Amino acid sequence: MPTARLETFADGVFAIAATLLIIDVTADAEGGALGAALTHAWPQYVAYAVSFVTIGIMWVNHHACLELISSADRRFLFINVGLLACIAFVPFPTHLVAEHLRDDGLRAAALTYGLTMTAVAICFFAFWFYAAVGRRLIAPDADERMVRGISRSYLPGTPIYGTATLVALVSPTASVALFAAIALFYVLESSVFAR
Repeated sequence: MPTARLETFADGVFAIAATLLIIDVTADAEGGALGAALTHAWPQYVAYAVSFVTIGIMWVNHHACLELISSADRRFLFINVGLLACIAFVPFPTHLVAEHLRDDGLRAAALTYGLTMTAVAICFFAFWFYAAVGRRLIAPDADERMVRGISRSYLPGTPIYGTATLVALVSPTASVALFAAIALFYVLESSVFAR
């Protein structure tokens, strides 16, 4: 089957997941206290920005993969559903990190965020390599350099996110900082790879 319906469904899930991130950004205050409440809400802004950029990177990568994939079979569709389920879950751990950045709940929040991102990385790995191994679903005219480049770029994802998640056991703050650094790394990596 062609991938057009798959891409349309995926775009909808990405859009909803990205939109849900903003719902938890709040500043409860009245009158003159609003300025202080807005300043105090900075963890929500940071969590929103990091997760929005991360979901954006995932959307770009999903699109780049589908440009090289010419068809989808039933297994591939279910792998895609698993990937989208993980992506749709991202707003929940994002809210946890924003809510607990300044208290003892940060370790559990960082672990939840990290496990979610690790699951996304595993699903992206399965999504791409199911299609790419033996060029099972890759378009006949797809540039082999692009196929190899995407394959190389997906290899470190799970270990990187898994390591950042384990760091939360020792230092949740460092773990959260690593998640932000990973997002920045993938923005830069995607920009260089696109050339």
